[in-house]
Amino acid sequence: MRKTSGFPAQPVTILLLLGTTLAACDPSGMMPSAQPGVQRSVNAQEAGLGAELAELRAWTARYQNIDKAMAAGYTVPATPCWYHGTMGAMGYHYANPDFIDGQARLLEPELLVYEPRAGGSQKFVALEYIVPIDQWSGQDPPQLLGRNFARNDGLGLYVLHVWLWRDNPDGIFADWNPKVSCRHAADSEDRG
Repeated sequence: MRKTSGFPAQPVTILLLLGTTLAACDPSGMMPSAQPGVQRSVNAQEAGLGAELAELRAWTARYQNIDKAMAAGYTVPATPCWYHGTMGAMGYHYANPDFIDGQARLLEPELLVYEPRAGGSQKFVALEYIVPIDQWSGQDPPQLLGRNFARNDGLGLYVLHVWLWRDNPDGIFADWNPKVSCRHAADSEDRG
């Protein structure tokens, strides 16, 4: 893991806790679920968000290449490949520590999420915004794209997933994606 100088120690601690919380919660390697899966209409979620989602897609398109994501500061492998036994998976989360500052900004997602593929490659599937609960000063949860972040007390974070690069039948803001799998995680880890 490459360290980036100049960022506070607390975000690094949070990222390390993501991985250790995972191991402590379930020996199977599954991420603890912040909330049970909620079925939502993708069309209802995206209504009125076309311009913001288009801007976000244009800004993140370069991260289809994971090397470009790393060059842009997403250098901290924050989690193993997270999956849920019945609701699908998320994938690997890579963090940009410079963005973990207690703020929620559309063009500064704290995490990029990649699905492992056969042969060791990884496909960019989602973004995740995180705000440490103890760094948030608002009365209400952080909000982006017209959505409140979910509170995950187990991780000490407010979180918001955006499945921008992989269709999710459960909705663009769902935590888990039934179309994502960790079955090729060993291939990606072998290349590591």
